[in-house]
Amino acid sequence: MTDNHDNINELPEEVETCVLVDEDGNESVFELIGELEIDGAEYLAFMPIESDDCEYVILKKERDENGEETLVTIDDDDEFERVAEEFEDRLMDELDLDELDGDNEDDD
Repeated sequence: MTDNHDNINELPEEVETCVLVDEDGNESVFELIGELEIDGAEYLAFMPIESDDCEYVILKKERDENGEETLVTIDDDDEFERVAEEFEDRLMDELDLDELDGDNEDDD
């Protein structure tokens, strides 16, 4: 895991991926696009590899009864809204900075 939460769009050259299983048992490969810590809890955002949609999944990192790290869905609506808003703000900040760095300098 990285501690660099300010650059959530910037991943190392080796893209971090994982296989997530949905409630129907379907497996999909996802790319880690960001991590945040909010109020002592860790959250991860994943983008599906085989999709053209810009939708992503947010999961919460917890420890199971054996003490092993696991990723779970966020059941509390208020918690999910707060975390999703924070990810959106950071993702949009990164996107805006990337656009300003290249595209607008040559437009006169």
